[in-house]
Amino acid sequence: MRSLHVLVLILLLIAAAGCAPQSRRPDAEQAADPLAGDWTGTLESPGQSLPLGITLDGDTATLSIPVQGLFAHPLAQVRTSPEKVAFTIPGVPGASAFDGRYDAARGVITGTFTQFGHALPVTLHRGAVPVPPRPQEPARPWPYRSEDVAYRSGDITITGTLTLPSAPGPHPAVILLNGSGKNDRNEEVFGHKPFLILADALTRAGYAVLRTDKRGVGGTGGIDADADYGDLAGDVVAGVDFLRSHPDIDPARVGLLGHSEGGYLAPLVASRPENRIAFVIMMAGPAASGQEVLLAQNRALLAAAHAPADQVAAQIGFVDTFTTLLRNGDPDQARQYAIEHNAALPPERRQPESTVERSVNANFASFVSYDPAAALRSLRMPVLAVYGSKDLQVPAEQSAPLARTLLAADRDADVRVFDGLNHLMQPATTGLPDEYGHIPTTIAPEVLDYVTGWLTRHVPPAP
Repeated sequence: MRSLHVLVLILLLIAAAGCAPQSRRPDAEQAADPLAGDWTGTLESPGQSLPLGITLDGDTATLSIPVQGLFAHPLAQVRTSPEKVAFTIPGVPGASAFDGRYDAARGVITGTFTQFGHALPVTLHRGAVPVPPRPQEPARPWPYRSEDVAYRSGDITITGTLTLPSAPGPHPAVILLNGSGKNDRNEEVFGHKPFLILADALTRAGYAVLRTDKRGVGGTGGIDADADYGDLAGDVVAGVDFLRSHPDIDPARVGLLGHSEGGYLAPLVASRPENRIAFVIMMAGPAASGQEVLLAQNRALLAAAHAPADQVAAQIGFVDTFTTLLRNGDPDQARQYAIEHNAALPPERRQPESTVERSVNANFASFVSYDPAAALRSLRMPVLAVYGSKDLQVPAEQSAPLARTLLAADRDADVRVFDGLNHLMQPATTGLPDEYGHIPTTIAPEVLDYVTGWLTRHVPPAP
């Protein structure tokens, strides 16, 4: 779920691509070039330790931050000589860069990372950055079938993975709907793969599960920022149609599970009788309008970060005005207002102007303007909405009571708040996003058990 004003910590790279680590240069080449190969160190900032890895290869280099789901991110303006080791980090706000030198006597690289005017010293030692354990990720061989799939949605191709129980069907099916941003089929973020974990748990319980790459990610065409909610709802319906054409799927028992913004889209699609959706599961899905969610989110994040009162008031005022302009259908004025607001911030808090300009797009305007009330009120099918009490992105205190009210006429609706869980349904301390990558658990087992148990009672698997 979105946050218009990211509470910037050094090298917060939430939306980075999660590609696999690259192969390294042979030892002989490293001997010829003492800087070539893998280096690792830790950035220490208030309340956060951030292990990172740099791979140097002549005039090219990459950055990996596993706890933030970043692997082999290309670096720019690379210089690698003993006297000068430097690079910039393209695609990251705040003029992010490193400047240092190679200490041959100690065999280390010492220098300083800077971002938004903040400078942090770091020492890089030879070796690969450690990858935090993710103990819930299933290991092959899996006790079910898994196949890559592709199908059309309008003029684009959607790619994904379909997992099916090994037993004969036809099986009830679940489509997983991603949250906001450029997410892959596993909804990978901060080194976690929530949709891989969900697909594994649900398929083991007897359900076919379809998870897909969002527009512009993997093999899926289109551009997510250009897609409004009509386009995204169409992509969901295309997935429903694809599953109903599959010989191992029960066409009368296809349902939707949406996380975060996906929890907007699931009721939206299910509220249209012609789509014949069998059930809906909302995981941290908002029950308030996009504008209201953004305001609550900003208040919660700023409060948890102990931001001063004047900064909170200024940020809330900005979000309120900016989103109102978008809801009124004036994107040009909204964009100009955001640019002027950003320029007036202290240098260390400014975003690049191009980043601010890109924040005004069809997808974000749909989110801000959308109110799920009518869709939720209309549902007459099994509906489960789960929230975490420490979710600062879709605060449970806002959405859970509202969901109960809006779903009151649906006898098969269940709204459940799990104590101590964050937006990803992880056990959390503060709920702030900077914790996500440090928590080994991807989805709390009690959530997986509750979801599969609820689904088994309402939509039993094939006998």
